[in-house]
Amino acid sequence: MKIKNIWKPALVLLLAMVLWEMATKLFQIEIWVLPAPSIIAKEMFVVFPAFLPHILATIKLVLVGFTSAIVLGIIVATMLHIFSTAREIVMPFLVISQNIPTIVLAPLLMIWFGLGDFPKYLIIATTAFFPIAIATLDGFSQTNREYMHYMQMMGATRKQTFFKLQLPNAIPSIFSGIKIAATYSVMTAVVAEWLGAQKGIGVFMTLAASSYRTPRVFVAIVITIILSLIFFALFLALEKWFTRWQRNEGIQ
Repeated sequence: MKIKNIWKPALVLLLAMVLWEMATKLFQIEIWVLPAPSIIAKEMFVVFPAFLPHILATIKLVLVGFTSAIVLGIIVATMLHIFSTAREIVMPFLVISQNIPTIVLAPLLMIWFGLGDFPKYLIIATTAFFPIAIATLDGFSQTNREYMHYMQMMGATRKQTFFKLQLPNAIPSIFSGIKIAATYSVMTAVVAEWLGAQKGIGVFMTLAASSYRTPRVFVAIVITIILSLIFFALFLALEKWFTRWQRNEGIQ
């Protein structure tokens, strides 16, 4: 999104915050039911020093789990692209795996692998893996057939065709999957922390909810949204850097 286009959603968000603030005052809504934005902002400044270790713990989970998902997703998609028979066998199981809710899978992984960070890494990786793998496969399949034919005429090997044509042309699709998965990863990390962790946004949120400190729950929600946007923006910038050659070709 260009800078000049940000003001419209920002204006809508500001208007929503004003209406929210007015509604809590007008209807005298209790803080533990729905705190006003001003109270949430004040609470954020008060609890941030104590909240920071929880944020860093969640970021660590996301970085490890999401990086694993990117590597695994691209490798598996490449293997399924090269071996069509394997793709026909594996794809139905990949689709079925996405119908298993995270809230159901998480307790099983906790039982099998304990209450450490490893099962949480697995939860994040399995959630982020599918969109990355599918987007990568789509990118490979959308390679221009005329270019493929041209590479064959030039005597290029299958390896050369893949690395010089199919993989570079799949980069936009790969990043589309990564950007989608990036927002899932933060949310999944928070859910995983609900089920057993010592630190993390999910732990902070659970403790706040159990003691009816609703402003702190909203602080955790806001930070989760901000982290998701940061990850999305990071990979958006990386996508623009990796695909700059395509834009240059379009200008020429």
